[in-house]
Amino acid sequence: MGRFLPLVIVALLTIYCVVEVAQAPPYAVRRAPRWLWAVAVICLPLAGALGWLFLGRPTAESRGEPGRNLGRPKAPDDDVDFLRGL
Repeated sequence: MGRFLPLVIVALLTIYCVVEVAQAPPYAVRRAPRWLWAVAVICLPLAGALGWLFLGRPTAESRGEPGRNLGRPKAPDDDVDFLRGL
């Protein structure tokens, strides 16, 4: 069983990346067109999957989402100044 474990891990990683490439918005994929990433993940299972995860996967910036402002409270009850004014 131990000698088949790397094969199973690579197969699961490839399946995960194929599904993720298919669901990624075409305008947000980085460094190459989405169809090229799909071909790379399928034809080069380990290298293509790792390339997708580290180089091609959409980020919040590539999707056009604004960055998170971590300095501001998310709700009024998290804001110390607001609670002092009550």
